[in-house]
Amino acid sequence: MVARGDLGVEVGDAELPAIQKDLIQRARARDRVVITATQMMESMIENSIPTRAEVFDVANAVHDGTDAVMLSGETAAGLYPVKVVQAMSRICESAEKHPRVMKSDHRANLTFNRVDEAIAMATMYTANHLNVDAISALTESGSTVLWMSRISSGIPIYALSPIEKTRRKVTLYRGVYPLSIDFTQIGPYDISSKVAELLTNKGVVKEGDRIIITRGDFLGKEAGGTNAMKVVTIGDVRVTQN
Repeated sequence: MVARGDLGVEVGDAELPAIQKDLIQRARARDRVVITATQMMESMIENSIPTRAEVFDVANAVHDGTDAVMLSGETAAGLYPVKVVQAMSRICESAEKHPRVMKSDHRANLTFNRVDEAIAMATMYTANHLNVDAISALTESGSTVLWMSRISSGIPIYALSPIEKTRRKVTLYRGVYPLSIDFTQIGPYDISSKVAELLTNKGVVKEGDRIIITRGDFLGKEAGGTNAMKVVTIGDVRVTQN
């Protein structure tokens, strides 16, 4: 949590921008979720629109790589709680479309000790070098999508999990959206078609779109077991009856 209020008391206001950037980068390098907070839209406690400085503040936090931006007094005691959330959402969505935000060299020169982390990195490399419309990760712990979220791409990542605690947790990960699926009830040869069907029904993709699916050989039996990546074109997969 980059809590600029308490931090400013300790280091002084002039040091805050550089320290905020440094803390966000350190958190991302260590695969930690980072939230930027305090006075982001302070004027909207009493005003229905933000100042231009506040717009820049929120956008810059997104450009720096934060996973989330947080409101406090603006929604807890402000006159326009709905409008402030809508305004912050618009700013974040616009900032995320900036080309600089969609590029990343996170861990580009490192080796990995875990297979699931290597699969996550390979998935993001493929997604950034292939025309991919969505990424879906069948996950129990949420680790795979956390690693994926560290790589900027602008491509939505869907965390498919039967575990509510995991789905709640991953909502904070940047660019990650949770969906419920009980993959323990799906045959191994039907996974791709079921995932394609789920994303299509949610309106995420349509026929002809290309998605990447990651999964493990022991879904529902072993957490942290993601060991496979598959590229699928919607409409080209069929359900196999057992």
